[in-house]
Amino acid sequence: MPEPLTLKSLRKAADSGEIDTVLVCLVDMQGRLMGKRFHVSNFLESAHEETHCCSYLLATDLVMNTPEGYQATSWEQGYGDYVMKPDLSTLRPVPWLTATAMVLCDVLDHHTHEPVPHSPRAVLKAQIARAQAMGLTAMMATELEFFLFDRTFDEIRKGGFRDLVPFSGYNEDYHIFQTGKEEHVMRPIRNHLVAAGVPVENTKGEAEAGQAELNIRYAEALATADNHSIAKHAIKEIAHQQGHAASFLPKWRADRVGSAAHIHQSLWKDGNPVFFDADKPRGMSDVMGSYVAGLLKYSADITYFLAPYINSYKRFVPGTFAPTKVAWSVDNRTAGYRLVGEGTKGVRIECRIGGSDLNPYLACAAQLAAGLSGIEEGLTLAEPVTGDVYHMDYVPAVPHTLRAAMEALQGSAMLRAQMGDWVIDHYTRAAEVEQEAFDRAVTDWEIARGFEGA
Repeated sequence: MPEPLTLKSLRKAADSGEIDTVLVCLVDMQGRLMGKRFHVSNFLESAHEETHCCSYLLATDLVMNTPEGYQATSWEQGYGDYVMKPDLSTLRPVPWLTATAMVLCDVLDHHTHEPVPHSPRAVLKAQIARAQAMGLTAMMATELEFFLFDRTFDEIRKGGFRDLVPFSGYNEDYHIFQTGKEEHVMRPIRNHLVAAGVPVENTKGEAEAGQAELNIRYAEALATADNHSIAKHAIKEIAHQQGHAASFLPKWRADRVGSAAHIHQSLWKDGNPVFFDADKPRGMSDVMGSYVAGLLKYSADITYFLAPYINSYKRFVPGTFAPTKVAWSVDNRTAGYRLVGEGTKGVRIECRIGGSDLNPYLACAAQLAAGLSGIEEGLTLAEPVTGDVYHMDYVPAVPHTLRAAMEALQGSAMLRAQMGDWVIDHYTRAAEVEQEAFDRAVTDWEIARGFEGA
């Protein structure tokens, strides 16, 4: 991996003309990078300490509307400023852009300089601190699945998002020849991200035409979320540079497999995996059992953070490798939670519920909130299910609509205790905004179905 940038090395790169622009970014509620492009001289002079942004960036929706109903900010409150405080440990080059560097920011209250609690990075940091207070370090990895399309975002938008053509013509899961046709996109994605300090392991074809997956080496939870957000941004930007659109919409067509963002997770202490116990069945420690039991018990409570939009729920279809039931199993891809690395020091649990549209900070925070609660409550893990979980009627279902997930989120005593009422009320409102927008929409399906027959 390349050496990380520091203010000293950035100054040297600026003096030599190697870097002239710094992207100063926060991560918004949707998991996107928002911020400003600074001339490197101004960043080195003052903006490396702080800059400012409008508070609406953490109270908006996918199309940047300013919905009413948020306590955090509103027209009545005047949409004031937040402080963007650069986390200089995230300073890095952006090799796919000319002479550019990037830094991620924490979001602080303009008056108190305290963290804004509903900022995604702050939500995750709070759960990391909770684990640390228990003497534990949360280690995680996320998988990024997405589709590559023939045309750019701009061309597809101008065409009304119709006649979408994925880059390849058939299922390319693990397919070396078919994915070779995409190397003009995927090779620069891998290489540029590694040069930016994101430890990419590999890319591969996924289980549908035009579908790809990027895998990044596991890391501590905050670094994992940072890497995920930077990689997602890079994938879109590099694909656009090559004349293609890379979409993280979970379900772009009803008869095609959807895209996920699986979360692998384990807990460590003093450099050793707490989830591993060689003397226990499957190598699973009692701590791991309680953690996984917490994930299962609170699965409905946290589903919104894994599936935050209307389209997210279109992915939960039997027989598509997307889970529909809240169960754990040993290396079984029909279950919502899959045990991986059975009997080894790498034993971990994989959450398969999350869609490709999740915000990694919120999703990882929700997993930790549930799993750590399982440890605190001393929960006991039931035996794993075996076989085809899709058709097990006695196994609880994953919430199958945004409205159901929103209601579970709003009523979750566990999440309110662990994340705070303010955070839960804020994201409940975000869910309501999406549901209200969809309830007002008239879809092509409704028109085609009822135009003549109604």
